[in-house]
Amino acid sequence: MLDTLSTSSVLEVLKPVQDPELRKSLVELNMIRNVAIADGKVSFTLVLTTPACPLRQFIVEDCERAIKTLPGVTEVEVEVTAETPQQKSLPDRQGIAGVKNILAVSSGKGGVGKSTVAVNVAVALAQSGAKVGLIDADIYGPNAPTMLGLEGASVMVQQGAQGEILEPAFNHGVKLVSMGFLIDKDQPVIWRGPMLNGVIRQFLYQVQWGDLDYLIVDMPPGTGDAQLTMAQAVPMAGAVIVTTPQNVALLDARRGLKMFQQLGVPVLGIVENMSYFIPPDMPEKQYDIFGSAGGEKTARELQVPLLGCVPLEIPLREGGDRGLPIVLSDPDSASAKALVAIAQQIAARVSVAALT
Repeated sequence: MLDTLSTSSVLEVLKPVQDPELRKSLVELNMIRNVAIADGKVSFTLVLTTPACPLRQFIVEDCERAIKTLPGVTEVEVEVTAETPQQKSLPDRQGIAGVKNILAVSSGKGGVGKSTVAVNVAVALAQSGAKVGLIDADIYGPNAPTMLGLEGASVMVQQGAQGEILEPAFNHGVKLVSMGFLIDKDQPVIWRGPMLNGVIRQFLYQVQWGDLDYLIVDMPPGTGDAQLTMAQAVPMAGAVIVTTPQNVALLDARRGLKMFQQLGVPVLGIVENMSYFIPPDMPEKQYDIFGSAGGEKTARELQVPLLGCVPLEIPLREGGDRGLPIVLSDPDSASAKALVAIAQQIAARVSVAALT
């Protein structure tokens, strides 16, 4: 045991404390900063790799226990902040200035709740303190404005050095661009692939995104032009595959997952949506409407993580319809807690990939 209370002795006892995800010393990772000592009180700043760190309290408690082993310590004060790491660059793909991590939320088929997951994950990350943007890349069925409470909003168009620059709409802590802002409510988008490719690139490179920790892209279902454009245009921190437990959805989810792997995009994991139904008048009951454990089985077979299972609740649908995501409207609900945990898992895996 060290005999004196000093900055060096504090750092020394903290060396064995590791980031549970990175499995490296907090001191070696430069996550312990601004150590100060006054009258037996030890204070320092803990700099996490994401504001949405799921093990935040666990790390703080480990640090406090380690410091209290030093003689003369009467109090420990920890200020927690975060610096989200930048995803690794790729020589053949153009990043976006100020955007640290680009994530795709995708599905093999429509109707599995992909946009619900994307919107709630984006809002959950923003609620944790992260700077978040969302691209509604489902050009043919842009629903994100409705789900984020931005239906009827518009984006400002400015002239820049490289042509038109869009100013994203903003609500619930999330910046958003969507085809829904550029067309009338009932206007169909009847485009071939090259036009789709052009507007997705515009949403990537001709939007005033500013500084973002995470740019989430809500992909259209399937394995078509939009997915190919995204994978080939920008370096992506990873893709999240959304499915339901039923076999038909799982078959398509497997194809979508394999597509990203073949295109060199890391698959962060699978989200099983509509895992079970919770009746509002009998919250203690669960009904496996679409089957059970399909996401877990598929994740195990394809050797990717199961990021979480989201139950089917009426408030989840209601929140999307009225533009108030359930992580805000009913944070104590089972589905909100599941979605927040999924957002934390995604953030943690992105940080690990960037720093290893």
